Amino acid sequence: MTSINKFVNASGGKFLLLGLIAIYVIRLIVNQMMGLMPQDAYYYFYSEHLALSYFDHPPMVAYMLKAFSFIFGKSVAAVKLTDFIVTLFSFIGFYYLSSFFLSKNRTIRSLVLYGSTLLVTVISINTTPDVPLLFFWTMSLIVMYKALFENKIRYWILAGILIGLSFNSKYTAVFLLFGLITFLVFSKNHRHFLFSKELFLTLVFFAITIAPIFIWNIENDWMSFKFQGSERASSISKFQIVPKFFFGNLATQLMLLLPVLFTAMLFVFFKLGKRIKKTYKIPDDKTLFLLSFSLPIILFFFAISTFYWVKLNWIMPAYITAIVLVARYISYKMLRYQVVLSLIFHTLLFVQIVFYPVNVKSDDTWFGWEELSVEVEKISQQYPDSFIFSNDGYKTSAVLNFYLDQEVYSGNVIGAHGLQFSVVHDDLTMLKGKNAIFIDSDRRFKNLDKSTKAPDQLENYFEEIHQLEPILITNKKGKTLRKYLVYQCVKYK
Repeated sequence: MTSINKFVNASGGKFLLLGLIAIYVIRLIVNQMMGLMPQDAYYYFYSEHLALSYFDHPPMVAYMLKAFSFIFGKSVAAVKLTDFIVTLFSFIGFYYLSSFFLSKNRTIRSLVLYGSTLLVTVISINTTPDVPLLFFWTMSLIVMYKALFENKIRYWILAGILIGLSFNSKYTAVFLLFGLITFLVFSKNHRHFLFSKELFLTLVFFAITIAPIFIWNIENDWMSFKFQGSERASSISKFQIVPKFFFGNLATQLMLLLPVLFTAMLFVFFKLGKRIKKTYKIPDDKTLFLLSFSLPIILFFFAISTFYWVKLNWIMPAYITAIVLVARYISYKMLRYQVVLSLIFHTLLFVQIVFYPVNVKSDDTWFGWEELSVEVEKISQQYPDSFIFSNDGYKTSAVLNFYLDQEVYSGNVIGAHGLQFSVVHDDLTMLKGKNAIFIDSDRRFKNLDKSTKAPDQLENYFEEIHQLEPILITNKKGKTLRKYLVYQCVKYK
C-alpha cells in the first residue's frame, strides 16, 4: 500500500489510477453488454466437442470455456465473463512479472501502461485462443525468470509444463522456446545452461505437455499443422512485397498499444540498439531477458508483414516484456497522455457497443445474431424435418449452433470446408434424402428483396431449391442493418 500511496501522491498519480479503474469499469460493462461474437460461439462449439486438439487451433480455449461453463452455465454473459476473468488473471500475473525488473513505483507505471491498452480490451471481450495464451505466456515468463535467476530444478520443470500449456493455447508459443534460447546464447552468466540437464528437463516436460496435440494430429492426418503451416508457408513462399500489408499491420499495432506506448516502445528499442552499437556490449541479463521475448518476435512479424497479412493478435505476447521495458523510462506526463487516449477510445467503444451508431458490414460483429436465431427457429418450426446449415466458414453455423437446440451444419454439406465443423460432422450420409434450410448472410446488401439467383453449389447437392423471404435485422429505429437470404433445399444428394 505504501508504494501505491507514493504513486498516488506523485504528480498526476491519482488521475492515472482513477483513469485505469475507469477503463476497467468500461471494459467490464462492454464485456457484459456486448452480444455474442462468432468467435465466441465457434470456440464454445469446440468446448461442446472436447478433443485432444482441433482443426485450426490447439485445445486450451475449449478447456477454458468448458471449465467456466461448469461454474456459470451456458450463456452469452458467462462466455464473456470467462474472457474477462482469465484476462484479469493475466493482468495480475503481469504485475508480479514486472516486479522482478522494476521498482515498486515503476511496477505500478507498467500496470497503467499494460492495463490501458486496447490489447487487453480485445482479449477481455472476445473469445480467442489468445485469451489463455497470454495467461500461460505470462506464467511461463515468471517461471523461466525464476529458473534462470534462482536455478531450482522445480522451476525448470514447471517452465516446460507452462510453455507446453502456452503451446496448447496457440502454436505461436513456440517463440517462448526461441526467446529462451536467444537469452542463453547472448547471456555470459547463463550460457552454460544451453547444454544442461536443466534445459533438457524443460524440453522433456514441454514435449510431454504438448503430446496430446501430436497424438490428435497423427490420428487426423496432421490436418491442424497442415492448416496452420503448409498453407501459410505456400503463401509466404511467393514473396511478393505488398506495402499495404506492412502499413496495415503498423496501423493495427498502433491501435492495440495506442500511439503513446507504441512510439515509446520504438524509442526504447532504438535507444538500446544505439547503446549496444556504441559500446559493443550486451545489455545486463534482466534487460536481455526482456528483449529476448519481445524484440525478435516483433521484428519477425513486421518483416513478414511486408509480403503477408499479419493478424493483429499475432504479436500480442511480445508486448508483455516490451511494456515492462518501456516502464523503466516512461514519465508521468507520457503516462497521462496514454491514459487520456485510452479513455477516449474506450468511451467511443462504449458508445458503439451500446448505441451501435456505425453499422459493421461484416459477419464479424456482435449485432443481430440473437435476433437471427429467433427467426431461424420460427422457420425451423415451419419446416420441422429440415436440417439447418450455412457456408461462411464457421460464423453463422457457430452462432446458430449456440442459440438453437439442434445440430447446425456448415459448408462441408455442399463441398466447402467448414473448419472444425468438417471434423465433427465428417460423415454426412445420415442426411441423405433430407430437406434443409440454408442461411446465407448478405453482408453488403443493396436492397431488401430476394436474391435473383440461388447459389450454384446448392443446385449441385439438392434436387430442388426454393427461396424464402429474407430475414431482416433492424435497429430500434427500424433501419435494416443485416440481411440473410433463406433457401429451402429439397432432398439432399
